[in-house]
Amino acid sequence: MARVNRSVHGGNIYRVARALACDPGDIVDFSASINPLGPSPHVWKAIASSRHLLAHYPDPDCWELRQALAAFWRMNPDQIVVGNGSTELIDALPRALGIHRLLVVQPTFSEYAAAMRRAGTETTTLYADRIDDYAIPVDRLCRAMETGRSEGRSFDSVMLCHPNSPTGQACTVDDLIRLARSARKRGLWLIIDESFADYCSDRSVLRRAVSWPHVVVLRSMTKFYALPGLRVGYAVSAQTTIRRIQQQLPPWSVGTMGQVAALAALNDEAHARTSLTFMTQERERFRRKLAALPGCTVIPTYANYCLVELPHAHPARDITERLRRKGVLIRDCSSVPGANSRSVRLAVRTRSENNRLLRELSHLLLLKN
Repeated sequence: MARVNRSVHGGNIYRVARALACDPGDIVDFSASINPLGPSPHVWKAIASSRHLLAHYPDPDCWELRQALAAFWRMNPDQIVVGNGSTELIDALPRALGIHRLLVVQPTFSEYAAAMRRAGTETTTLYADRIDDYAIPVDRLCRAMETGRSEGRSFDSVMLCHPNSPTGQACTVDDLIRLARSARKRGLWLIIDESFADYCSDRSVLRRAVSWPHVVVLRSMTKFYALPGLRVGYAVSAQTTIRRIQQQLPPWSVGTMGQVAALAALNDEAHARTSLTFMTQERERFRRKLAALPGCTVIPTYANYCLVELPHAHPARDITERLRRKGVLIRDCSSVPGANSRSVRLAVRTRSENNRLLRELSHLLLLKN
C-alpha cells in the first residue's frame, strides 16, 4: 500500500492569525478554494428570516433542500442524501458500501485515504503522469478496473476527484460513463467527487442523469456557493445506495442554518451566473500572470484554483512559509503523493487579492535568486 501522509487541508486562518497576532479577517487565504464573490445575497436574508428556527432541532431529513436539489438535477429526492459537508459523506462511504480497498488516482485529495484509514481499510494507487499535465489517465484506469488490480494489489472501489484537487484536471462525461461501465462489469464501486464541478458543469456526470446503483456522485455546497462555515454537501446515487449511506450518518447532521443557506444559494441563479463569468475571466488572467513568472509552470485547470510548480531551488515549503509570515496562505502540495517538492495550489480570488499574491510571489522568487 502506498504511504500517504497525514491529511493537510487549507483554510485554517485561525491558527495563522494566532501565530501572527492578528485578526483572522486580515489573512488572505489562497489555500481554500472558495468562490471569491462570497455567498449569494439571498443567503443572508434567508438566515435572518429563519432565526426563530434556532429554538428547534434541524430537519433530520433535509426535506426542503433535497426537494430543491432533486428539481435542480431532475431526479427523485430519494436519490439524494445531505451531509455535514462532503467530507462527512466521504467518511461514511467505507462503512456504507463495505469498501475494503479503494483505488485513488494520485495526486489527489488526502481525505480519501484518511477516511479509509479511519475505517480500518486500505488504499492503493494509480498515478497520473506529470508529462501529461496530470490528466486523468482514463485508459489506464479502465484497464486496471477490468482486472481489479493496480500496482499488483486488488481493489473493490475507485474514487475519482473530478475536477481533481490539486491538479484541476477533468475528463469528459463520455469518459466518466466509460469508467462507470467498466466498474459495473467488474462489480466495483465508482465514487466521483464533483465538489468543484460547478465550475465545469458540462463535464458533470449528473448532467446526463446517470443513476447506477454502483456509482455515487458527491457534491459540495462549500466551494461554488461559498458556505464553508456551514458545512453542507450531498451524495447522489440509486435509492438503495442512498439508504445505505444515510444509515451511517448521525441524526441532525446538517444544522438548520446550513439547510436554509444552501437552499437560498441554490435558488439564486443570477449569482451563480455572475460567479461563473467572473471565474472564467479571472482564472485565465491569473494563469497567464502566474505562467509569466520566471521558472513557474502552471497546470491547465477546470476548477477555481491552479496547481503551480515553482522554479527549481524554490521548495514549496519554503515559499509557503514566507508567504504565511506576510498573512498570505497558499496550499503546500509537496507532500501529496505524485506531486513534486515545488508544487503549490493557489485558489483564484478577487482581482486585487490575486494581484497581491502575484507581487508577493514575484518578489520572493527574485529575492531568492
